[in-house]
Amino acid sequence: MQRNPVGKLLLFGATGDLAQRMLLPSLYNLHADKLLPEGLTITGTARADHDDEGFRAFAKEALDEFLPRDRKDAAAIDGFLKRLQFQSLDATDIDHYNVLAEKVGDISGGLAIFLSTAPSLFEQVIQGLDSAGLAGETVRIGLEKPLGYDLASSREINDTVATAFPEERIFRIDHYLGKETVQNIMALRFGNSFFEPVWNAQGIDNVQITVSETVGLEDRASYYDGAGALRDMVANHILQLVALIAMEPPARYDVTEIRDEKAKVFRSLRQLKPEEVPQNSVIGQYTGGAVKGEIVKGYDEELGRDSNTETFVALKAHVDNWRWQGVPFYLRTGKRMPTRRSEIAIQFKPVPHSMFSGRGGLLQPNMLIIRLQPEEYIQLLVMAKEPGLDREGIRLREVPLNLSLDAEFAGTRRRIAYERLLLDLIEGDQTLFVRRDEVEAQWTWIDAIREGWKANDMKPKHYSAGTWGPAASIALTERDGVSWQDD
Repeated sequence: MQRNPVGKLLLFGATGDLAQRMLLPSLYNLHADKLLPEGLTITGTARADHDDEGFRAFAKEALDEFLPRDRKDAAAIDGFLKRLQFQSLDATDIDHYNVLAEKVGDISGGLAIFLSTAPSLFEQVIQGLDSAGLAGETVRIGLEKPLGYDLASSREINDTVATAFPEERIFRIDHYLGKETVQNIMALRFGNSFFEPVWNAQGIDNVQITVSETVGLEDRASYYDGAGALRDMVANHILQLVALIAMEPPARYDVTEIRDEKAKVFRSLRQLKPEEVPQNSVIGQYTGGAVKGEIVKGYDEELGRDSNTETFVALKAHVDNWRWQGVPFYLRTGKRMPTRRSEIAIQFKPVPHSMFSGRGGLLQPNMLIIRLQPEEYIQLLVMAKEPGLDREGIRLREVPLNLSLDAEFAGTRRRIAYERLLLDLIEGDQTLFVRRDEVEAQWTWIDAIREGWKANDMKPKHYSAGTWGPAASIALTERDGVSWQDD
């Protein structure tokens, strides 16, 4: 990948929660490690009424709060703050963009824009950038989700952005793709010869993907109640994980080839008919309960009104192609779960014949577990014989072969996902960003599920906070003789 770093970065939403927790610390870390281009200036913009010094003071407070202690270096922080400047902006006022362009300055050396804004403002922001000369050939734009709420709104946003930016200068962000363990899925699959022969319907019985959260609404009520678990998690992160697990091997680690293979997976997802949706999906909403010993309120209580928004969804999906025909993909995500976890569990098929059954030896099918958070590890569960003289039969036991990425790479600092994504945006590498056809294929599949919920008048089933969702989600897998991986 030929890299083409820009000389300027423009951050929309520069005083928001994402900027404080992730973007400013990530950019500081890149600066401290001398990975940012020499002379790169960072212009923050938001409705807040800061001047340059006010924004630098704001950024310093964010770094003080969210940087680990071992990353705080007074000289590096001072050098980073000197890169920063700020321009207040009313995104709905076209005249403000000319003032913003003056603040950003000469962009002949390239400009990268990180845009995190409400979908309703996209048209005005893109028009404003274009009118002020901030959308020319030297400018690339990173788009933070949410990018619409369905296929129609997503197309509308993409069409709007396309009026000013061609596809090769659009970087759609899914921060999961910046996680080290997510990228390790490709290394695991395509860098080891022993997986590929069984990475198909002949070797794999089912795939489970779980993204569980212990938190409730927090400060996301206005967004979340209009989105729900399906749009918030499945339409973005979980389907990207499905693509990395199910994609065909690209010929090269190349931006076009990797995204081509992912797009093929999304186009191969079996679209559910309305009458099939109740048998292949479960939706839930948490009520009051206890999470990690703490009493918490139900969703409606937190929201302050009654709502039918789902905070939990479990799905049975299929990828209809040669490699995966007949293999169910069980997908599950929810809030107020017992633990915070992002995990892929790949259940292999049992051996075709057990030579140990006559001696009492019981076999379990092998399982590969890829844990993305909070710990990062890869675990292969294999069968081993228990020590002994076997006078009363052979005793077999499932034992884990563990690869802890935290332990194996203990001397290497783990990066925030946004560090990689921001650096790739600055340098122009689209490999870990989502292409338009991927987004629209994802929404096509998601919309069919939502239409099925509506056609069948499906309402979320209640589950107590601190549990693994409605009982119906257990039945979703157990009808196929499968249990969720909850250990």
